[in-house]
Amino acid sequence: MSTPETLVQAALNRLAARLGSSAMDAAAQFSVMAQDAPQKLQQELELFWQEVQQEAERIEQPPTVSSEVTVAGPENLQEQLDGLRAQVAEFSRRLEEPS
Repeated sequence: MSTPETLVQAALNRLAARLGSSAMDAAAQFSVMAQDAPQKLQQELELFWQEVQQEAERIEQPPTVSSEVTVAGPENLQEQLDGLRAQVAEFSRRLEEPS
């Protein structure tokens, strides 16, 4: 059987090995993140700029009849609802597009 001093030393050795391994894993993950950061930042900036341009275009366009809310009969309400659904589908499609 091992002596208490040997057991303590063995425990300390194993803890050091595990912590060293964890530190190495963390350093490797940080390295990967640091390599990907410029590309990710560029993609986010491009996406932001596209959104700004789309918003500017939307602001410059005069309001269309389909975007105005009017009180009317059931057929007109159904048309407005269909138009809104189409807009939501278009927004969803744009969000899911890869940049």
